[in-house]
Amino acid sequence: MSSWDYNVTTDACTAHDAHGGTVDKLQTSYGLPRLIRRAWSHERSPTGKYEWLTPPDIIRALGSFDLDPCAPERRPWSTARCHYTIQDDGLRQAWFGRVWLNPPYGPETHKWLARLAQHGNGIALIFARTETRMFFDYIWEQAHAVLFLRGRLTFYNLDGTKPKNSGGAPSCLVAYGLDNVAALGASGLAGKLVRLSLNGRKET
Repeated sequence: MSSWDYNVTTDACTAHDAHGGTVDKLQTSYGLPRLIRRAWSHERSPTGKYEWLTPPDIIRALGSFDLDPCAPERRPWSTARCHYTIQDDGLRQAWFGRVWLNPPYGPETHKWLARLAQHGNGIALIFARTETRMFFDYIWEQAHAVLFLRGRLTFYNLDGTKPKNSGGAPSCLVAYGLDNVAALGASGLAGKLVRLSLNGRKET
């Protein structure tokens, strides 16, 4: 845990440093560009839908998180102590503590992974497209481990119901930071955990 105090509301989250100073207040009123709004979605599934929720058993298995920087505005369960939504534009906000990242899938996904790699403390849930440039740049070269999940996840609807169809591709959990590698190993989630060489990077 870091020396942060969290004041969490339903709409925003105010983070304070150890001296009580306000670091970031996420009451935003600006309109987001259409490109950002289009990016705030998951890859199209067989049903044709784009927005999906993280299965709650994944969150329970991995332990508590301090921040979800790209959470849905309306969610039937929490994924972290603090949530940024599309109205906050999480890429423009301060990231802190242990981060849960289920990023918008599409042409903007790499920006979220780059930010998490830079932050260095968190777990991301993405499709296991291991041949892509994004995977090479921000996972093979910068992550500490990848848990390739067995089978395909079933992402939930925004109302909390479970659809009949699974995701459009296999999924994996990507760990940044050794504590998060340990969390993947202890999660009990079915799959194959691959620990990656640090290649001279600092262990965190």
